[in-house]
Amino acid sequence: MNVEQARFNMIEQQIRPWDVLDPRVLELLKVVRREQFVPADSKGLAFTDTEISLGHDACMWFPKVEARAVQALALQPTDSVLEIGTGSGHLTALLARLAAQVTSVEIEPELSTVASRNLATHNIDNVTLQVGDAAHSWGEAEYDAIVLTASVPMVPEAYKQQLKVGGRLFAIVGDAPAMHAQLITRTGADTFETKVLFETVVAPLRNAAQPQRFVF
Repeated sequence: MNVEQARFNMIEQQIRPWDVLDPRVLELLKVVRREQFVPADSKGLAFTDTEISLGHDACMWFPKVEARAVQALALQPTDSVLEIGTGSGHLTALLARLAAQVTSVEIEPELSTVASRNLATHNIDNVTLQVGDAAHSWGEAEYDAIVLTASVPMVPEAYKQQLKVGGRLFAIVGDAPAMHAQLITRTGADTFETKVLFETVVAPLRNAAQPQRFVF
């Protein structure tokens, strides 16, 4: 496989047509080498328009979903970021290249170990990896950006409260087959603005809070 041609095709045929036009993001996709974050037995799928299994019921997002999420967060060099679900560390690396500091929490110790190795390979040293169940909340710090890498039936209120004013939260909300990627911006101490970005379906966040549902 011609890796550079495959990367070029991914960007031009999958990502640009999905309205990812931020030159910072497009350049980043060339620098953070996706194929080096993919499990060895899935290298041939690195640039395809599909999710890639990481084991433990976790998956790497479609390339275009990762790119849209990073673009939507509009990260600045001074931003602090919280990522829930480290996975292979690829999205973590993209976030870290644009922000000042990333804290990433992974429930599976094995995945966190793999991500640590992948990030070290790319000389990314502004990421703090932590292991634990962050389905409902994580710590008390406030962040400029928060991203949930698995879907939730509803956005945990604790994470909205951990946004600084002006902070952005990216989450994929709903139940299969109807999920929507949302960008929630904290506009004031008690006010939030929600923008629906696109439809997709990704694996659910383990132990996520469930809304009350009608039982007949």
